[in-house]
Amino acid sequence: MEDKIDKILTYSLLAAKNVLTLEDVALLTGLSKSHLYRLTCTHQIPYYKRAKMLYFDRAEIEAWMKQNRVATQQEAEQQAIAYVVTGKQKGGKL
Repeated sequence: MEDKIDKILTYSLLAAKNVLTLEDVALLTGLSKSHLYRLTCTHQIPYYKRAKMLYFDRAEIEAWMKQNRVATQQEAEQQAIAYVVTGKQKGGKL
């Protein structure tokens, strides 16, 4: 029971923050800290560095997480129909 209360408190505090630490981003994304370090080293995730500490902007991380959206079946069908009718591809890959 106490563990559940601690988790609720942790997530409540996390929801109120705009500037996140590596640990916060790990909780938010479900990615391991080592994977997040790898992403920062290869500049694949937006981050800030100050005094050897890594910081992340919540809005930037949420936008990063929403990249590479996969189209629904209905959207793919609509794109295919539009391609057949116009001969042009709209809005990305099929």
